[in-house]
Amino acid sequence: MKELLELLDLEQIENDIFRGRSPQDRQQRVFGGQVAGQALVAAGRTVPVNRPVHSLHAYFIRPGDPSVPIVYTVDRVRDGRSFTTRRVSAIQHGKAIFTLSASFQIAEDGPTHHAPAPRAPAPESLPTSQERLAPIFGQQFAQEFVARRPFDVRHVTPLTWEAAKDPSLRTPESKVWLRVDGDLPEDPLLHVCLMTYASDMTLLDTVLLNHGLSWGDNRTMGASLDHAMWFHRPFRADRWLLYAQDTPNAGGARGLARGQMFTEDGELVVSVMQEGLVRVTDPET
Repeated sequence: MKELLELLDLEQIENDIFRGRSPQDRQQRVFGGQVAGQALVAAGRTVPVNRPVHSLHAYFIRPGDPSVPIVYTVDRVRDGRSFTTRRVSAIQHGKAIFTLSASFQIAEDGPTHHAPAPRAPAPESLPTSQERLAPIFGQQFAQEFVARRPFDVRHVTPLTWEAAKDPSLRTPESKVWLRVDGDLPEDPLLHVCLMTYASDMTLLDTVLLNHGLSWGDNRTMGASLDHAMWFHRPFRADRWLLYAQDTPNAGGARGLARGQMFTEDGELVVSVMQEGLVRVTDPET
């Protein structure tokens, strides 16, 4: 948790220019949720605190290199009476690897409604990620995998590796409970940026779950292509959120996934959409 908070605490090197780093955990490329979270931090630091973010739209352009810093440049597109717009470019080796546009708004009153939360067992009643992974990969791998993630994730639906072995478990829908594994300070932008990070962790898995595929099966490769989020209501990232996800379409080596995050009280707080690259080699084997 401490390392993730440090990753999101960008260094300001000039007006509207920030620098971020990546964890040195032998990953071949930077995790997409990290770049999105850091870019939103950069945008948010140029906006008054009384204007929370309500939406973001992003494109993943090139794989990020975890061995070098990422420079984030912020373009102050508009500062209106009610809305503020920012555009952020993430740059490495002189080229853009990611772009993000985010809109911020002052608090206003208006009509209110939201979709109902789907039914799901209480998060504490579900096994931990380590308990789910250990029978599949062994205790040591499960421990190391969970240690790299600062989020407590409890799967309501099957894991992709389980569905790959048992066709009866394949489904176009998935649900997980998640929260930051620790207590956070009272900083609304931080909570939003952490959920931006987490939103990329399981979303594209929903496409794989529907086809009996899994990361690491030596025939499936993928990457996030674009990402959009809408923040409807305030929430805390260190409290349980139910992430209900489904995949309405796949084709052309791309899969579309969408998600909704609900509090334990059933309030819809975040909506997410993502299209990702999903390539499969030797599909008949």
